Amino acid sequence: MLCVRGDIKIRALDFIHKFKLTDAPNHAVEKCKLSLIDLIGVAAAGRSTKLSNIICEHVYEEFNGNLKLLLSSRTSNPLGLALSAGMTIDSIDAHDGFNPAKGHIGCPLFPAILAVARERQLTGKEFLEALLMGYEFGARASVVQHATVPDYHTSGSWGAVTAAAACSRLMNLSAEQTRHALGIAEYHGPRSQMMRCIDNPTMVKDGSGWGAMTGLSAAKLAEKGFTGAPAITVENEEAFWSDIGKHWYMSEQYYKPYPVCRWAQAPIEGAKKLSAKYGFKSSDIKKIEVDTFHEAVRLATNQPTTTEEAQYSTSFPVAVALAKGDVTPQDISDEALNDRAIVRLSKCLVMRESEKANEQFPENRLAKVTIILKNNTSYEGEWIEPKWDAKTPPSEHDILDKFHTLSEPVLSSSDRRNLIEVVKTLEANKCSDLMKLI
Repeated sequence: MLCVRGDIKIRALDFIHKFKLTDAPNHAVEKCKLSLIDLIGVAAAGRSTKLSNIICEHVYEEFNGNLKLLLSSRTSNPLGLALSAGMTIDSIDAHDGFNPAKGHIGCPLFPAILAVARERQLTGKEFLEALLMGYEFGARASVVQHATVPDYHTSGSWGAVTAAAACSRLMNLSAEQTRHALGIAEYHGPRSQMMRCIDNPTMVKDGSGWGAMTGLSAAKLAEKGFTGAPAITVENEEAFWSDIGKHWYMSEQYYKPYPVCRWAQAPIEGAKKLSAKYGFKSSDIKKIEVDTFHEAVRLATNQPTTTEEAQYSTSFPVAVALAKGDVTPQDISDEALNDRAIVRLSKCLVMRESEKANEQFPENRLAKVTIILKNNTSYEGEWIEPKWDAKTPPSEHDILDKFHTLSEPVLSSSDRRNLIEVVKTLEANKCSDLMKLI
């Protein structure tokens, strides 16, 4: 039975409240758990950033409350918690994403659910159901918005509506209250232009923290009777929602092996493959050429001075990969940006726009790398896509290994093991068991 408004059947609204974990295939449930582990690992790495320190201090000082922040001893109210958690995850560009969204569902979604879970007693099953429901809702909300507006907005924009959906479910809002919550969130969500941050990398990032806070605020306002204009992306675009509960986009999320923009990940892989195949030294390189799509070409900072500039660069992480064989959060931290050999390599890289790559974006993020040595030997790679996409996903071991690496400075080995076990069996655990660990 679908929720009905007049003669309009709101399929998405029905899914928000009626979805059950048993409705989803096992592979989607297990992928959702891995995404939760991955998000927590990324947040742990993010806690060392200047961005996270600033936002956690801000919400502690300005949002009075006694709820523990994510992986912090500081406290705030639910809104401050959602804001700081979203921005902390966003501070290290290593979280999961969805190609058609051109962004990240989990980053604005998980913090909003976390805030409700800190405030109210939830079961692990309730937490997991809201998260999986939100991934499915957010996949469609993102695609609808991109298809119906001219600007390329950040994840926080459609993420606000997604967060409102999850919060409405967990707060047991009525169907009508939920409609208002979605409308409030869509109206007030951060319609920030993503390419502004690509061209001028700063701490505003992908707007996910603001989206989480807006979505939670919208649900709380709707609960009190505040009304909102209908969410156009939900109520006026039924075609985009017709397969919800049938097609599971949870299984089509990608993951990041490197803590930089997804658009730079294929060039990193291409450069690493050429280096492994031909065995040249990074000091022998005279020029690096990258053919790719328009948006990636605009990741143009070749001498970053902040970690945000390094994360939204192609040349710098490619240079790190060629010099060190990998790219870690430490390699793109503020303190690691003055290595002369890496800066030299970064300045050697030239970006070229390719129509072939443009035609396939955003479903595919193609790049081709050519490396020219000082002796004029040239090595041309093949067209390549980023590692760990939905077609060639990482194994569970890959994600858990990444989690251990990222969270080791923050979580003890026993806490990491316990957290993995709690998440793997979350539907049978108390949500408080997870809350204590994070």
